[in-house]
Amino acid sequence: MDKWIELVKAKMSELNVTQVELGERVGMSQGGIGHWLNKRREPGIKEMNRVLQALGMDFLEVAMVIREPQPSADDEVPLTHKYNPYFRYPVSDWRAPCEARESEATPYAKTREAQRFELTDYHAGGAAFWLRVTGDSMTAPKGLSVPEGMLILVDPAVEAVPGKLVVAQWPDSPEAIFRKLDEEGGQRYLMPLNPTWPKALFTDDCRIIGVVVQATVRF
Repeated sequence: MDKWIELVKAKMSELNVTQVELGERVGMSQGGIGHWLNKRREPGIKEMNRVLQALGMDFLEVAMVIREPQPSADDEVPLTHKYNPYFRYPVSDWRAPCEARESEATPYAKTREAQRFELTDYHAGGAAFWLRVTGDSMTAPKGLSVPEGMLILVDPAVEAVPGKLVVAQWPDSPEAIFRKLDEEGGQRYLMPLNPTWPKALFTDDCRIIGVVVQATVRF
């Protein structure tokens, strides 16, 4: 809610739009807009999206809590992170999530012409990208579940340790896979969240492409 208010106020200032004008654009009173921007009342997702649309911005996404810890209030936060809370990352493909990032000078060069981007408030440490979940290997009957159709944000800069959700690929496989990195008896495994799927032994020739730090779905 705080980030939405910060974003709306910043955009209103940029466009020189008053609360009265914004209210007219979304079909409500200046007082109603003021209640939202001063946190006296909390708008729903539909109302928040109406305001963003009236200001020429994209719709919000609902995000699951699969996030890497962000700096606390006591930590020094970069200005770019504080005042530009939304970042955009490209949507990649399971067949080439790495190859699309071969060159640092021209990131995502192979798919740049038709590249699609998605927004998030996560500030990646590496060349992060989105993948759309396919299949039901990570659909769990209870607890954490990442079903087909969700977008997952992959950050190659995050350390892959047991307990993390990761995207990995074997050299002889045409596609990467999405699994939970786990450890049993000193041996690491790539575990599906769906118990009907088999686990896979994590070997030295299997490469971790990145750690999944966020999962989102659009409404």
